[in-house]
Amino acid sequence: MEQSSTSKIKLPNKELVGLKKEKDLTKEDSEKLPQPTGWRMLVLPFKMKEKTKGGLYMAETTLERQQVASQCGLVLRMGPDCYKDKERYPDGPWCKEGEWVMFARYAGSRIKIEGGEIRLLNDDEVLATIKNPEDILHEY
Repeated sequence: MEQSSTSKIKLPNKELVGLKKEKDLTKEDSEKLPQPTGWRMLVLPFKMKEKTKGGLYMAETTLERQQVASQCGLVLRMGPDCYKDKERYPDGPWCKEGEWVMFARYAGSRIKIEGGEIRLLNDDEVLATIKNPEDILHEY
């Protein structure tokens, strides 16, 4: 599932990745993000909402620490060789672009971007797929 570096990245729910409703990843923003090579994938870590269910507002530093330690993320792009090794992945890919995945807490290479960070993970670092990252208890 190769994606050109100039296409717009589709986000399922902007609030779940910490983007404001008026902010979207435009074509221009997408071009700024790295294009993964080989078996790597670009993942946007989950960022908690700034207001809790109880009505408390979280400090920006708390939200940033949580995002760094997050174990859930949205697959934005996949390198051309992701899940192509039939010996390692006889049942096919473990995930695809636009899906939420779980990974080890400090897995991957971290890349700082405006508004947080993204990670480059190897295809074998994905531990599970999930429907909604809010269903997972996030501690840091």
